[in-house]
Amino acid sequence: MAQTLVEKIAQRFAVGLADGTVVRSGDFLTVRPAHVMTHDNTAAVIPKFESMGATRISDPNQPVFALDHDIQNKSESNLAKYAKIEAFAKEQGVAFFPAGRGISHQVMVEEGFVQPGTLVVGSDSHSNIYGALGALGTPVVRTDAAAIWATGRTWWQVPDVVRVNLTGKLQPGVSGKDVIIALIGVFNHDEVLNCCLEFRGPGVASLDIEERLTISNMTTEWGALAGVFPYDEKTRYFLLTRAKAFQSRGDNAPRLTAERVAEIDANVLAADADAVYAKELEIDLSTITPFVAGPNEVKTITPLPEIEDKNVKIDKAFLMSCVNGRLQDFEAAAAVIDGKRVHEGVSFYIAAASDEIQAQAKERGYWQSLLDAGAITLPPGCGACIGLGQGLLEDGEVGISATNRNFDGRMGSRGAFVYLASPAVVAASAVEGKIAAPSRSSIAADQLRLAVADGSSMRVTDRSAGEAPRVSILDGFPEAIDGELLWVPKDNLNTDGIYGKEFTYREDLSPEEMGAAAMLNYDPKFQEIVQTGDILIGGYNFGSGSSREQAATALKYRGLQMVIAGSYSQTYKRNAFNNGYIVIECPQLVDDLKAAHASDADATIRTGRDVRVDFTCGQIECQGKTYSFAPLGEVAQELVVKRGFESLIKEQIATMAK
Repeated sequence: MAQTLVEKIAQRFAVGLADGTVVRSGDFLTVRPAHVMTHDNTAAVIPKFESMGATRISDPNQPVFALDHDIQNKSESNLAKYAKIEAFAKEQGVAFFPAGRGISHQVMVEEGFVQPGTLVVGSDSHSNIYGALGALGTPVVRTDAAAIWATGRTWWQVPDVVRVNLTGKLQPGVSGKDVIIALIGVFNHDEVLNCCLEFRGPGVASLDIEERLTISNMTTEWGALAGVFPYDEKTRYFLLTRAKAFQSRGDNAPRLTAERVAEIDANVLAADADAVYAKELEIDLSTITPFVAGPNEVKTITPLPEIEDKNVKIDKAFLMSCVNGRLQDFEAAAAVIDGKRVHEGVSFYIAAASDEIQAQAKERGYWQSLLDAGAITLPPGCGACIGLGQGLLEDGEVGISATNRNFDGRMGSRGAFVYLASPAVVAASAVEGKIAAPSRSSIAADQLRLAVADGSSMRVTDRSAGEAPRVSILDGFPEAIDGELLWVPKDNLNTDGIYGKEFTYREDLSPEEMGAAAMLNYDPKFQEIVQTGDILIGGYNFGSGSSREQAATALKYRGLQMVIAGSYSQTYKRNAFNNGYIVIECPQLVDDLKAAHASDADATIRTGRDVRVDFTCGQIECQGKTYSFAPLGEVAQELVVKRGFESLIKEQIATMAK
């Protein structure tokens, strides 16, 4: 049976599959990743690991610790935290990279931890970047990281897979950053939310590895869980180049060698030609021109000539981060600077993604060119990109940045304005004192917008047909749940609405008190309307926003049997199952409720619709109509039966200790 590349990699790293199982989107799997990366948050994972009853990391070759977030912080407490992480790594025999080596994701790539056809996870949202090398790179939460340390395993639900077909070839002066900004801005209605992306098509071959790293990295901002490129000659050349670097520096046991690359060649995973995708998007690379995203919104994009005409003055410029802090980026910036000076009144901050990149940029003269122009250097790390260290934006200031996010307050004051652009545009803007192009395009702004629209398309695959599969039900898991639907007609309902920040850090609340606080920020009348035994049904992207797990547990404690939604924030779904709470997706039922209650203005609605959710066949019966949902297999059921992931891990550790 045909599979996508994502499904094949997931199958390769799944454990405990029954003979003959073919992994599909929607399946819940137990997986054993090749590696799991944690950075400064290693300090928060350690107590989770210990609370599970673990004392030794199951496989010391799996974890990688790389300090990168708050490396400019020389306070006694931060240095003590870093020392604790380093000591733990030494005690457990784990690969450790200290502050100053580089941003964790770049270190993972440079040090050979990321290899084609492997599953590599990280406790950081930009773990998508590993897809540039043909790996399935995706983020996990801290509980998952601790579980992998303890047992080598975690659980994962294979998302829908979207094919992004690239045709044509980039015009001169157009970068990988322009590609991903264009994709985010053109397909800006959650087309890829919580999906895994596979980049395919003839245009892929024209993109070099640095451009692919940039594109894969920012699939996170597009809303995807992974952005995977196929293995090809450019990937192979990159790996061989890294293998030579390891040989040159005299590594005793390099993770990449010519022999290892030959093994990869002999075992390449690729999507089947007839693989079925949830959606297929297409964009012609030759129609993409430089864009600027913002202010303070990634999905709002403007053609460069159009925003240049608006004369947007800037106070700060940033060339740094895991998306654009590589050699090619400093080369582009140095070419734009070319003997010029940074504009008076503008601060231009630069930081390499790793110390290796900084050394290469110095060797080739790019670094000195930027210093001579007046750039301010920062150490290899995250820094201002995540609002830490030197160079933060102050109230009312305007910044242009080659980073990946420009959310309100991320790079400093919530009263600042941040635009995202390519390294060349950032450098040109630093020199001009306003958002500026390296060279004026001869194409009019309206032609640019039309070109991108003409070069893009989308097709959705109808996969609703077919007989519902039968599912074996574990002892202790319900075959079916009956209840009345309680309709919450809001898309993008965030976790603050579900469980307010005034309760989030209260450790003294009982489960009953937590349940009584549920949904009050969304609807103050919710607690008067809800009844124990209801089934909550919400809109799309339910549970977006912060990662607070109480947004799942509070609904459970309030007596809601389960939640149905059109789609979820992936972090919310993980938090729910990690706490033994059932959540499923049924967009068709959500759409029917939207239509039925289109004129109803209430925030919470008792629908009067009784439903039966049948887990044996993945179907919901409601008012004589049948709706399908992805069946919950053994992995998901076990999380519910064992009352959550931590309890399950504790049981496994206790069993292993006997």
